[in-house]
Amino acid sequence: MGAAAAWPLRPFRQAWFTRTPPQRILVLGGDVDRERAGLQLARRLQLPLLVSGGSNPEYAHWLMHREGLSEGRVRLDYRAEDTLGNFTSLVDELKREGVQHLLLVTSEDHLPRAMAVGALVAGSRGIRLTGVPVACSPHCQQEGFSKTFGDGLRALAWVLTGQDLKPWARDHLGRLLSNPDQGVR
Repeated sequence: MGAAAAWPLRPFRQAWFTRTPPQRILVLGGDVDRERAGLQLARRLQLPLLVSGGSNPEYAHWLMHREGLSEGRVRLDYRAEDTLGNFTSLVDELKREGVQHLLLVTSEDHLPRAMAVGALVAGSRGIRLTGVPVACSPHCQQEGFSKTFGDGLRALAWVLTGQDLKPWARDHLGRLLSNPDQGVR
């Protein structure tokens, strides 16, 4: 494989083979049990914590205080609207900060999809993810292959184009699906 062909894969290889220990903990919001687990892990491992799309700030600050973490060690980020956004809104900042390895905290039923999306998005910036599942039983809702595959395709499109193609697909494919004769002549 020539140097030009290998270049796009370099960040992924860096992410897969890094021996750098975890430098941050990333919690994907959506469940306070995830945040609580992330805070406990941050306290135990003495690592900074980043919560993407978590609970309201007042509750998050109360949890931080309860777990004995100073606000300086926890960053709350509310830009993401979904799993892809959890990664795309943060990876460039994390790369600039020199992060090469994240612990990814999310519910055990969400972890396979989050790892698929994150491996593409974070991996494209040379950042390795190590999943940390949070028990969700008896409320777990296993996510189907099609959801993981669809979000994986969105992540790949983002890596290739820098854009989330979901809005475009919703606008263009939605019209086509609601009026199938529109595309046939």
